Amino acid sequence: MRRWRILSYLLVIWMTFLLAFPLTSAFASSKVYHIPIHNEVERGLHAFLERAFKEAEENHAEAIILDIHTPGGFVNVAGDIAMLMDASPIRKIAFINRDAHSAGAFLALHADEIYMVPNGTIGAAAVIDSAGKAADLKAHSAWVAQMEAAAEAKNRDPLYARAMADVSEDLSEFRAGKGNLLTLSASEAEKVKYSEGTASNFQELLEKTKLKGSEIVSIEPTFSEKLARFITNPIIVPILLSIASLGLVMELYSPGFGVPGTMGLSALGLFFFGHMVAGLAGYESLLLFVLGLALVIAEFFVPGGIVGILGGVLILLSLILAGASIMQMIIAIFIALVVAIIGMVILMKFFGKKLHVLNKLVLMDATTTEEGYVSNINRTELLGKVGKTITPLRPAGTILFGNERIDVVSEGGYVDAGKHVEIIKVEGSRIVVRPSEKEMEE
Repeated sequence: MRRWRILSYLLVIWMTFLLAFPLTSAFASSKVYHIPIHNEVERGLHAFLERAFKEAEENHAEAIILDIHTPGGFVNVAGDIAMLMDASPIRKIAFINRDAHSAGAFLALHADEIYMVPNGTIGAAAVIDSAGKAADLKAHSAWVAQMEAAAEAKNRDPLYARAMADVSEDLSEFRAGKGNLLTLSASEAEKVKYSEGTASNFQELLEKTKLKGSEIVSIEPTFSEKLARFITNPIIVPILLSIASLGLVMELYSPGFGVPGTMGLSALGLFFFGHMVAGLAGYESLLLFVLGLALVIAEFFVPGGIVGILGGVLILLSLILAGASIMQMIIAIFIALVVAIIGMVILMKFFGKKLHVLNKLVLMDATTTEEGYVSNINRTELLGKVGKTITPLRPAGTILFGNERIDVVSEGGYVDAGKHVEIIKVEGSRIVVRPSEKEMEE
């Protein structure tokens, strides 16, 4: 009896392990991560996707569905996201939920499978520069090669990927004759095997990919990530830096510290916050900025100018290091400086503002006549008057005007004593005379 009891216990334990482990494995493998790729492809999106992919891998997700609807974005960022996708061992499905153009098409090609909504499109992937013009031959060639490589890696015909990025290909049957880029509709993409099928909605996609019944984990950007995506946009960066520079310039023309200074520092704070959340800036950039700002403030107390110049250099360096692209940051800083200079001119010329901060660095008070300071009595009332020399003028001497003795100099040479002279110039304490035929006024 005792033997049967022991065997029963062992059987229960064995069944428990047999049931528990398969259930655990099945539960772990049934998670599907639904991740959006919407709006522009930029640096903030990369930071968000990096977090999402890491979470999916840590939770042993069965698949990642990338919900794509984007007009494109920045090539360098798309390249980094593609590397992130290629490095993940999880099954990746691109669900083109309307449009996957430019960098969006490139990312879709890096997925293991592509599905599209009936009115979806993929293509139009020519690379352009920051001015909106076609990129140079070097950048164009590299981008076309990357598009082809992405297609080949997933066993897709590279011809269509090349036609999406290069107008020299002739695919007239798809409205992409020479001079036009290829953009495929959902049915056309399925025809050339650039799509595994068409799905009207997310639930239909789950059915076609045999993922129905899986636990869906929807990953959305946090408020910080959304803010970072907005702030790190190359269009927003120069605007933010311009607000910062204009606010700080206005503060220099204001007594004390007020709204303009707060506005400027807040804009800089947002700049660093967004770039740190996006993974572009580290604490070293922020430390450089704080050190540079401290040196600029120290310049108000340490004469010489070297400390202030060094502080300014450190601030510029911190901004450049925090940006996604050195060239883009240099352009953004240049725009901000131009805005600051224009602001200074407007404040001085049109509003008559004075640089209050210089009051702490330079002695602004002057002993002017307008302020009531007089170094010498300026006897302008003597002009045209006639006096009589009581000493020879050699050329300096003394004349008598009424009952007052006045030291003068002659305009020319020697003037003997007892001669009438006319006062022709008064320059502070210097009074100039010349001989005159007029009689002295009594």
